[in-house]
Amino acid sequence: MREPDFWRRSGPLATLLGPLGVLYALAGLVRQRTAHPWRAPVPVVCIGNLTLGGTGKTPVVLDLARRLAARRPHVVTRGYGGRLAGPERVDPARHSAEDVGDEPLLLARRTPTWVARDRAAGARAAVRAGAGLLLLDDGFQNPGLAKDLSLVVVDGEAGFGNGRVFPAGPLREPVARGLARADALVLMGEDRHGIARVSPVPVLSARLVPRMPLAFAPLAPLVAFAGIGRPEKFFATLRRLGADPVAEQGFPDHHRFRVDELLRLEGLAAGLDARLVTTDKDAVRLPPSWRARVAVLRVGVEWEDPAALDRMLARLA
Repeated sequence: MREPDFWRRSGPLATLLGPLGVLYALAGLVRQRTAHPWRAPVPVVCIGNLTLGGTGKTPVVLDLARRLAARRPHVVTRGYGGRLAGPERVDPARHSAEDVGDEPLLLARRTPTWVARDRAAGARAAVRAGAGLLLLDDGFQNPGLAKDLSLVVVDGEAGFGNGRVFPAGPLREPVARGLARADALVLMGEDRHGIARVSPVPVLSARLVPRMPLAFAPLAPLVAFAGIGRPEKFFATLRRLGADPVAEQGFPDHHRFRVDELLRLEGLAAGLDARLVTTDKDAVRLPPSWRARVAVLRVGVEWEDPAALDRMLARLA
């Protein structure tokens, strides 16, 4: 889905939907309080958020997998957009985004990754396969698996939107309730809403930085497209790099690109003497025959105080 404009500000429609948001929040609270979470025999680190849409969780998961490599981390994720219920270990050579979703394919290229709609079942499968530590990608609101460390990722530019719970706003649960269960808040990018000043938990500031392949340079006129939570963030990143996006096209998050859409974009690029470019998350959803025809901008995480993160991770049993 595409994020509605009223999620970013208060207004009549948000007010009208407010009672439904109250019911959604109440259902989540009942679910949390009546659950009997499974306690894994290995540490579980959850990387989640409080809003619908992208905040930068996947790059954080990849960075933590690198930092914790000695502990044999496996990722457990729902596999949003995929058809497999799991538990299923993701094999990039065998699975497609239609099978397991786009983010699991990205993760599986770097670390063992499981898709499982039942997170506890996925965790059990990963432990049986030799996981020494579990990274739970999303699932902060899922009470089926006990967490030893929970990091909530927040987009510093978007913040918490209008502060209302879905469908009146972008929140999955009230901010105060969510942060009460968190161990730290990962503030991604510029803090435009003063979140760090009022956070009741430690704040780890970070930003997404490009990891550009050599084939991407030198920068030339570009036709940029993306089907992520906030496509405008991708376009802004290109401009900060000094690129020249002469045309920009946003799609809904997890959008599956059709050949006719790609042909239209390719024709637009040809008419502007430009090259197509997208994100690494979008690239795995391209038809295989198109992947060599589109440049990819890859990003990683840069921490303001990496030692603070390492100290927090060192406390894991």
